[in-house]
Amino acid sequence: MAKSVLICDDAAFMRMMIKDILTKGGYEIAGEAENGQKAVEKYSETSPDLVLMDITMPEMDGIQALKAIRSSDPNAVVIMCSAMGQQAMVIEAIQSGAKDFIVKPFQAERVLEAVKKVLG
Repeated sequence: MAKSVLICDDAAFMRMMIKDILTKGGYEIAGEAENGQKAVEKYSETSPDLVLMDITMPEMDGIQALKAIRSSDPNAVVIMCSAMGQQAMVIEAIQSGAKDFIVKPFQAERVLEAVKKVLG
């Protein structure tokens, strides 16, 4: 059975790009969220195997959403996505339980490599 992934990014084109990379890689898309608040809601609805979470989003950023998801499910697997120059936020995300991070702009191989690594 294909592993399911929840994609969280405020940019629709980024979600589309990630969705394309993952479906070609054989993963199932559990859902999409355009902000951290929606990510938390969608996570509890869909219980995906993995969450790909943008750090910078409106309403609730990726780090707050990561903490909220992990407080409801300590076993949640989350990979953070960040733009260049967000090292401090990436470190906070890892300390908050993120398993890995991917830097934008994405390279398909790097996305699939990270996903494969954390999902085993």
